Amino acid sequence: MTERTTAADPAAPNTTKTLKVALLGAGNVGSQVARILLEDADALQARTGARLELSGIAVRNIDAPREVELPRELFTTDASALVRGADIVIELMGGLEPARTLILEAIEHGATVVSGNKALLAADGPSLYEKADAAGVQLSYEAAVAGAIPILRPIRDSLAGDKITRVLGIVNGTTNYILDQMDTTGAQFEDALADAQRLGYAEADPTADVEGHDAAAKAAILASLSFHTRFALENVHCQGISSVTAADIAAAKDAGFVIKLLAIAEKLTLVSDDGVESEAVSVRVHPTLLPREHPLAAVHGAFNAVFIEAENAGELMFYGRGAGGTPTASAVLGDVVSAARRMVLGGPGRTETTTGHVPAVGIEAVSTRYYIGVDAADQPGVLSKIAAVFTDHGVSIETMRQTVHQNGGASSAELRFVTHEASEAALAATVEAIKGLDVINSVTSVLRVEGV
Repeated sequence: MTERTTAADPAAPNTTKTLKVALLGAGNVGSQVARILLEDADALQARTGARLELSGIAVRNIDAPREVELPRELFTTDASALVRGADIVIELMGGLEPARTLILEAIEHGATVVSGNKALLAADGPSLYEKADAAGVQLSYEAAVAGAIPILRPIRDSLAGDKITRVLGIVNGTTNYILDQMDTTGAQFEDALADAQRLGYAEADPTADVEGHDAAAKAAILASLSFHTRFALENVHCQGISSVTAADIAAAKDAGFVIKLLAIAEKLTLVSDDGVESEAVSVRVHPTLLPREHPLAAVHGAFNAVFIEAENAGELMFYGRGAGGTPTASAVLGDVVSAARRMVLGGPGRTETTTGHVPAVGIEAVSTRYYIGVDAADQPGVLSKIAAVFTDHGVSIETMRQTVHQNGGASSAELRFVTHEASEAALAATVEAIKGLDVINSVTSVLRVEGV
């Protein structure tokens, strides 16, 4: 283990210690982090009490073009050697490997780790947290969720004396931009996606965003901190937005709703057949109808927001830019400054509080509302048959809208229902039964409703 001094010598009060910072990755975020460390070195020293020396930047290709001009002598392809000599390691490589191996190597050598790697933390976070705990070092990752928005530290620290009951978040800017364009301009999904790609919000392969995988990784992290239990990606129910149509958006708008891709983590009280109550946590990502008066409904463009419900604090919302080089670099440097300050003053690393051990349950245990769209025959008795299915499954209808479409000499009825709250299992069974009716041409959409 590398020997390092982390506190000032009391006999030499004017001595400023130097902390060596290793940066892994120099993409959009990493390049901005390097720039800030170099340009704002004096200001960072004043805030931390230590000189943060950027000792090197590990990259795959030293000659790759970068938006920020950085000293060539800082670059290296030997990430392992760089990690072994560092006090603080900033991991912004992304992906599972070699990021996992390098983080474990940093922890083994006693270095504090700051990461923005949501995919790795969601997939393997629990084991990484355990390794950091055992080594007595800090693993921080504010940049892994919602870019510049300070959300993880408030959950971990500011709300540590409270009990969070529910978290709802718009945590993927790409999908929010697409759905917002569809809502405000009437664009089709494919056109809104192409626009997001043109503006740089969406990748050439947008699968991770539009299928909800990116949001699911962030949901696992938010749930872990909120409920003091380590959840992984496998605990998250995930559904993306690729099946959301312009007709869904228009119908939701007509009914006073807006559709958002939400990451939801909530604590549930379950009652067994013999009446025994127990707690569990549901973590899920899916397109959701929100009333237009809900605070999250007003989040436009590529912005992110996280809405928290707590027993004592009540309702809180955090809003800001969820992506981009400089906004995300701000979150990274916040973790770096916090960790450096602790290293100067002494004391153990801030680790996760995982005392809850609340089990994760599947989405079938959730109580929610459904928005159901069907294309039905335009004939007498259709509504009574559909209503009977709802009744048979213990689900009641809150609202129903009907539009008749003429197609040549024939006509069909577009029916859209919003249910009262019921169990996910009962609602899903209702939809399957409706599909089997001889008067139903197709079930055109099934979306969940929150915030009512």
